[in-house]
Amino acid sequence: MFQSFESHASPDQGPPRLAALRAKLGAMGIAGFMVPRADVHQGEYVAARDERLQWLTGFTGSAGFCIVLPEEAGVFIDGRYRTQVKAQVDLAAYTPVPWPEVKAGDWIREKLSAGVVGFDPWLHTADEIDKLEKSLEGIGVSLSAIDENLVDAIWPDQPDAPCGKAFVHPVELAGEHHDAKRARLAEGLRKAGQRAAVVTLPDSLCWLLNLRGADVPKNPVLQGFLVLHDDGQVDLFVNSAKLDADVRAHLGPAVRVHPTEGFAQALKSLTGSVRVDKGTAPLAVSDILKGAGLDVVWGDDPCRLPKACKNTAEIAATREAHLRDGAAMVEFLRWLDEAAPSGGLTEISVVQALEGFRRATNALHDISFDTICGAGPHGAIMHYRVTEETNRPVGQNELLLVDSGAQYLDGTTDITRTVAVGDPGQEARECYTRVLQGLIAISRVRFPKGLPGRDIDALARFNLWVAGQDYDHGTGHGVGAFLSVHEGPQRISRVSEVPLEPGMILSNEPGYYREGAFGIRLENLIVVEEAPALGDNRAQLSFETLTFVPFDRRLILREELSPGEVRWLDAYHSMVLEKLAPRVAGATLAWLRHACAPI
Repeated sequence: MFQSFESHASPDQGPPRLAALRAKLGAMGIAGFMVPRADVHQGEYVAARDERLQWLTGFTGSAGFCIVLPEEAGVFIDGRYRTQVKAQVDLAAYTPVPWPEVKAGDWIREKLSAGVVGFDPWLHTADEIDKLEKSLEGIGVSLSAIDENLVDAIWPDQPDAPCGKAFVHPVELAGEHHDAKRARLAEGLRKAGQRAAVVTLPDSLCWLLNLRGADVPKNPVLQGFLVLHDDGQVDLFVNSAKLDADVRAHLGPAVRVHPTEGFAQALKSLTGSVRVDKGTAPLAVSDILKGAGLDVVWGDDPCRLPKACKNTAEIAATREAHLRDGAAMVEFLRWLDEAAPSGGLTEISVVQALEGFRRATNALHDISFDTICGAGPHGAIMHYRVTEETNRPVGQNELLLVDSGAQYLDGTTDITRTVAVGDPGQEARECYTRVLQGLIAISRVRFPKGLPGRDIDALARFNLWVAGQDYDHGTGHGVGAFLSVHEGPQRISRVSEVPLEPGMILSNEPGYYREGAFGIRLENLIVVEEAPALGDNRAQLSFETLTFVPFDRRLILREELSPGEVRWLDAYHSMVLEKLAPRVAGATLAWLRHACAPI
């Protein structure tokens, strides 16, 4: 099994660890310390060594941070984790703080009148620290970068740094040799008058060099740092034990390999203007460059946007990965329909079965994240991870939410389906139908070129809003091509300002959650494409759907759908049947035909 079910949260360990950290702060004469989830690469997904937030507090979510002060320790969590955090931290020691509604600076101003709050400059971006410093102006509180990470100092059995083996991502799937990528991006540096760019994000490094790795669970990335020069040459800073002869031959002489420990010193030897991404690079990078007298130019990581805009080879490969995964999902849903009514299933047994169907493809590299399988009230915990302690039977007459994905060599998948076990009731059907209408709205939309995801996010929420309902997460995140299942900069979200461009892959996943009762989420992956000419032939974009798996017709109130929504749903199910029928047989094919019948 790629997924394990042991509990990583340790609420009982939180208070003594918090006390040890406060003792360390007292000995240093500082008032507070910030503990983010981020690692030195500022990626969303971190290795076991870097799970400092989890180790200190017990909170296992993929986003958030803790600010430890003398009298209070706030755990800042967004809307996805409001329910989860209350079960994972000792509420007598830690205070959940709704973020971003409550800003870190405002909270510190309220809780602390004077003193120094320390932070590790390798774990926070320049943008983050700049904004926090501005919010603290005018009071007696200041921030101070500390060379020693204070959580590491009290973590006696901290795991070693990961050392997964890197491997080559073939050009047939990448669609472009890394020589061409480096030359293309270097030309952009020259035009901007920049001598070099610093790259710290693992997925950017992997995309640029057509490499993949095994340093982070569920995400095939290689951790390291990279400096791209304006002549297209690269200095790569990585543990050399990760690179075998095949990888070194693939990289060639234009990619010079150095030990990770040499990165900071190498920054000092650069010349001219150096591009640094203020929102993704650790503050330490720009501090080192400025300390060496170099001209730091704030600019986007040069890999992020090209990586997000997939080429024709990447999109073609991703389509195939989704059809393979769709067939596995259909096998799973048919099995679930047969097994659930008789009872005896648990959340863990459902997760195990789904991974088994994906393994049966003989193409599964890994799962793309721990499967979220929430039965009944557990479905309302947006990023619920089942453990041996929380494992719940799949009951009768309730909803079951399953959010899962796979890593195949040709693509990354992410799909959510909510299904009925027995009769969950009329209200569940009404909510399900509204969520489905939101997914359909995003799937059908045409929009002018140049709009960011912020401008279409509301379409997915309209029917929920009319009913006085909503969900506390974005409608869509970017997805990589056999890379991270959460990829920036593209999003469909109220806060996204990045224009959507052809080739960007995103999720389309509206939801609705009622704490203590049920959760509903439906998710397909989509890719931005040029919209066919229509009307006065304005330049517009639309979405191609990549995910082909039927929705649970038992939960759809047809009378609530508009004629256009019915046409979309019937056409979608017709395509599901057309594309997946050749890939399944027997009882599964019969189930698929029934599941895809016109609504």
